[in-house]
Amino acid sequence: MKEISFIHCADLHLDSPMIGLRDLPSSIKKRLQESTFAAFTNLVDKAIALQVDFIIIAGDIYDVEDRSIRAQIRFKKELERLQKQDIAVFIVHGNHDHLSGSWVQIKWPDNVHIFPSDVTQIVYTTGTTTVSLYGFSYETRHIYDRKIDLYKKENNADFHIGILHGSIEGSTDHSPYAPFHLHDLTSKLMDYWALGHIHKREVLQQYPPIVYPGNIQGRHKKETDEKGAYFVQLSEEGTELEFFATADIIWRKIEIDAAKVQSFDELLILCKQKMDAERTASHSSILFFEIINLSIHETVLPAELLEILQEEEIEDQQFVWVSSLKIIENTTWIKDNLINESDFYKELFTVAEDKMAVEKGVASLYHNPAAHRFLEELTEEDKKNLAEEAEHLLIQLLYSE
Repeated sequence: MKEISFIHCADLHLDSPMIGLRDLPSSIKKRLQESTFAAFTNLVDKAIALQVDFIIIAGDIYDVEDRSIRAQIRFKKELERLQKQDIAVFIVHGNHDHLSGSWVQIKWPDNVHIFPSDVTQIVYTTGTTTVSLYGFSYETRHIYDRKIDLYKKENNADFHIGILHGSIEGSTDHSPYAPFHLHDLTSKLMDYWALGHIHKREVLQQYPPIVYPGNIQGRHKKETDEKGAYFVQLSEEGTELEFFATADIIWRKIEIDAAKVQSFDELLILCKQKMDAERTASHSSILFFEIINLSIHETVLPAELLEILQEEEIEDQQFVWVSSLKIIENTTWIKDNLINESDFYKELFTVAEDKMAVEKGVASLYHNPAAHRFLEELTEEDKKNLAEEAEHLLIQLLYSE
């Protein structure tokens, strides 16, 4: 029976700076800086343990176009481990690590196959099974063309796999690079579509499988929970998909219901219990606490509670670090009262809720040539969250007067 097995991953973002954190102990800061490399090592360990035929990396190996020598050498060492196990690697470059960047060229092992900027077919044979893989690397950072139209299946293999770093056409949550519709992919009659660019894991379609594996390591509080890749088995009988985790550090948002809390001590214990529940031997955790329904009469300053939780954390091999702590107050009634009080407040809150105003507010930062390259484009959810935070701050300022 004809069959193959491979690992599909994407968006490694090696050497990515971890954003949104400050005042970290040196040991935790170092672990964060190393986490993308550790995640890829975990992935290679899995590939070797499973003895897969090959690995597909669907774009964005590095975080920036001017990839560092350090990142390339670390990446090469892992590829050499795969070469010793006779495991091939198929790579497309994405918008973050496009081919027009400036970097020192490193010679890759012979088991590595990199797709050029044109949509290209690479034929790979293992045993008696032949596989055709189709893909392209980004020539520049911004590819808005429908590259999917250039994919063409050739009838010269047992299995056909499409590799595409891009997003669904019309999506407002991500940059519209190399856009496509689902029916575009299914019409190409591939046996599997290995996608990249979207950092959230999602199987868009079961047959043929159209898969975003997400990134292999979360890098900030918007990239929460388990991150990893897919182990894929293709045979004449069908396809089997199995997700496996690779992240060395998991970022997680945790809501704490403090309705039954009667004192500060009880609140502290509750927070510690949430931390202990996150402890595991396989990975460390960065937590973001949101406390709701807190009704104790004592004044609880979030900064002081956070400092206590951080001071008591042991800088061990596996840590649980509370990065932020927010007490969510019910400000709806305050807002309603202010709006009823004056048309001025009604107009003020209307402006605060305007996502276009958010865009204008951050435009100067995103247009700054020194800063924009390190910023990801704001999604609709980002704009909504910023507007809500602005409104919450506005209510606190007005209510305190």
